[in-house]
Amino acid sequence: MCEQVIQYLQCQIPAVNTIELCQRFQAAGIEIVASDLAKVVNAISFIFSTAAKNKLSSEELSTRLGHTVSSLPKQAVQVIRHVWNEQGRAITVAENAKNVVAVGQLIDFQWKLGVTVSSDSCKSLKSPYVTIAVKVADASGHITNKTFEMTVPQFQNFYSKFKEMASVLETV
Repeated sequence: MCEQVIQYLQCQIPAVNTIELCQRFQAAGIEIVASDLAKVVNAISFIFSTAAKNKLSSEELSTRLGHTVSSLPKQAVQVIRHVWNEQGRAITVAENAKNVVAVGQLIDFQWKLGVTVSSDSCKSLKSPYVTIAVKVADASGHITNKTFEMTVPQFQNFYSKFKEMASVLETV
């Protein structure tokens, strides 16, 4: 799990797959729910990104964890220290840790055009609509799927705003 978080923070993988990790834990006899595992991934991501921003050595990281998180088992601190010692430098070196992911990432975006045939809330039937499905990884790497519908004028406005954002990001 720690190695996947490091890979995620280095942008080598789009997200930490908490569902797969949960299945692996359960196969090993460790009972944990995906939502709790996502919280653990969030915490580890915070620990590693904070250590990168502060350019901590593995000794400093384990010392600080020992002092601030007294409920953390020694074995967990040892694993975090080991992974940080082996792979943490790559995050720290990455442009003074500015490349550490702090926001979510768009993984997939799909849309389709449809026509309303029947509805309780529509005034007029046979009106076109656009269905958008997005897959987003949040800062912890947890993947979420969202689907929403909008009218064609709403979609055109959405598209123009999206295009505007893209042009601003290209100039940065």
